[in-house]
Amino acid sequence: MAKPRAFVGPLIHSTSVTNLEIIPSALLAIDSSGIITALLPDVDPASTSTILTSLNFRPSLVEVTHLGPGQFIMPGFVDTHNHAPQFGQRGLGQGMHIIDWLDKITFPNEARFADTTHARKVYSQCIDGFLRQGITMASYYASIHGPATKILADVCLEKGQRALVGKCNMTANSPDFYIEASAEESIRVTEDCIAHIRSIDPEGKLVNPVITPRFAISCTEETLRVLGDLAKQHPDMAIQTHFNEAEQEMSFTQKLFPQFDGSEADLYEHFGLLREKTILAHCCHMSEHELTKIKALNCGVAHCPVSNMTVGGGFMAASVREFLRREIKVGLGTDSGGGFSSSMLDAMRQAMIASHAREVFSGGKDKGLTVAEVFHLATLGGAEVCGLQDKIGNFAVGKEFDGLVIGTLGDNQGIMTPVEDGEDTLATIFEKFIMTGDDRNILEVYVRGRQVKGGLELGWGWPPTSIN
Repeated sequence: MAKPRAFVGPLIHSTSVTNLEIIPSALLAIDSSGIITALLPDVDPASTSTILTSLNFRPSLVEVTHLGPGQFIMPGFVDTHNHAPQFGQRGLGQGMHIIDWLDKITFPNEARFADTTHARKVYSQCIDGFLRQGITMASYYASIHGPATKILADVCLEKGQRALVGKCNMTANSPDFYIEASAEESIRVTEDCIAHIRSIDPEGKLVNPVITPRFAISCTEETLRVLGDLAKQHPDMAIQTHFNEAEQEMSFTQKLFPQFDGSEADLYEHFGLLREKTILAHCCHMSEHELTKIKALNCGVAHCPVSNMTVGGGFMAASVREFLRREIKVGLGTDSGGGFSSSMLDAMRQAMIASHAREVFSGGKDKGLTVAEVFHLATLGGAEVCGLQDKIGNFAVGKEFDGLVIGTLGDNQGIMTPVEDGEDTLATIFEKFIMTGDDRNILEVYVRGRQVKGGLELGWGWPPTSIN
């Protein structure tokens, strides 16, 4: 069991898409199980021991962190859409249309994950890289390979990252060197991966399986049907796929499934793959019918602004403002591989740029996003999309502590906009970090109360056979 922890000092988190809570002097208490037991504002640091005693903690047994000048604590980032095998191909094929990029860059790269030694090497680099950048939760697409997918789940558990892990289903319109033999074989391997993930983390404290048809193009009707049957057997399991990403992809889908009149919402609903925990990546081109349907079914959108503007074919500015107006769940995805950056900070910045472009395209109807709104998408909004809003996303009492300690002064400043110590408000420091900071400003990273970056080697303290 970990020691109880307490953080004393500036704290920032999102309580809703419209409310960013900035507390200059807070006390955040976390018990030995990693559960937040108290969040108190306006705390005098000198009274820390007295306050902890009043909360039934023994101060001598609590690891207390008093945040220094220029430091603050915030929730960990949630990446709602990521391709773990593509960590080593980031930046390649930028500007290509989506189908061409898949055929020439992505599929040859992902085929290499038949080699488990290669898979472990890349996946270790991937998880280390994301934890270093403060991504405490990610929804991962693996490759089609069962053994490599199991390794991805193992590595997430070993290194302490919270994750959804899904083996891709690909039984059609894929190259001979990277395709599954049949729907039956695809489902057999998928069920084996699910069983493995459940065996290494039986209570799903960190790692959980997710049903992952890559997209309708790569699946036969039989594959989609049996995946829908699998979803019925596991009503609480998440589902993820690509959805209305690019015109080339949408046209191909309509050609393959003409009976749905171009509606991917009707297609996936027909096969039982749209529901509350369905994560729909991209959603760049949405009809009124599809907006209404995904709202009614309470699906979530993984907005991937970096990849939407660099791979796919065009400047694809998804209407995030319209999603928010309709109270459709929205989070951010780095989509790194398609996106050149694995940084959630970059995703937040690009989301703002895309939203301002969308404001112009819409004649002013879709107003640009604010810093507070993109922060919500990167934290609590992402948790909602992944069905984890009761566990993570902010520092509400009763949730699990996934958090980051941010430093902005001295050697920790990196290249972010200089902080004027004693002059800048906490809100100004926060905005400077969001808009110009990087992983050097993320001093410490915690998942479920355990430290996974900062003073300890990444992955320390997370044996795959023991999760407290």
